[in-house]
Amino acid sequence: MSVVTRNQPLGTPTWIDLGIPDLDRAMAFYGSVFGWEFDVGSEEYGRYTMCLLGGKKVAALMPNPDESAGKFWWNVYLATDDLDATVARSTDAGGTLLMGPMDIADQGRLAMVRDPSGAQFGLWQGWAHVGCELVNEPNTLLRNDLVTPNPGPAREFYAAVFDFTLDGNDDLPGVDFTFLRRPDGHEVGGIVGDPTASASSWGTLFQVVDADVAVAAARAGGGIADDPTDMPYGRTAEVTDPFGAKFTVGSPLLGVQG
Repeated sequence: MSVVTRNQPLGTPTWIDLGIPDLDRAMAFYGSVFGWEFDVGSEEYGRYTMCLLGGKKVAALMPNPDESAGKFWWNVYLATDDLDATVARSTDAGGTLLMGPMDIADQGRLAMVRDPSGAQFGLWQGWAHVGCELVNEPNTLLRNDLVTPNPGPAREFYAAVFDFTLDGNDDLPGVDFTFLRRPDGHEVGGIVGDPTASASSWGTLFQVVDADVAVAAARAGGGIADDPTDMPYGRTAEVTDPFGAKFTVGSPLLGVQG
């Protein structure tokens, strides 16, 4: 079991959250797909709701107060032990500061950044809240990959800000995929160069026991899902929740344990 009890190293995806217009409907949908339970926050904090698995925080949902909003997505937050220093490195490397830095009560410090390819991500310096307390397990966050039509500047940016090494991937011939690895060699995600992508964005992949079962639950809950397909690393499918937010579910291939 991949339990997290302290801040992750610099650049590691450490937290995810989703703003949506209907919290109750979102809890019903994600509860049915992932078996999550929910701790609804107070009005003071915008009903920021923790998604729990076995009592551990794995994500968050929050009502979006903008009634004109028509697009919703899962935010990914990358870890830092010094938010101000990482924000400075981000802007020096060509990123744009969108929000913060700011303190979130005693929970931690937050900033939102747009990289040079146009993708938005968060930075999180944990205090009382370190981020996801359970990862790499069924119904939790497995990985995040950046999909962009302009991968060159993205690769340069993330290497400069987080000291990532950049490695190609021979397992996916014909795909422009770059592994992002911390200085200690740990893989934290990847960059997918896709000239057909309409915009740059970070994707979120949740591990599940059975991708076909997760897809059926998503469809029954009012979402839209592709049929699962096999790839070298598992059986995956893209899912769109009832509000239009996309994510991916993935399970090990039959007979293969990840």
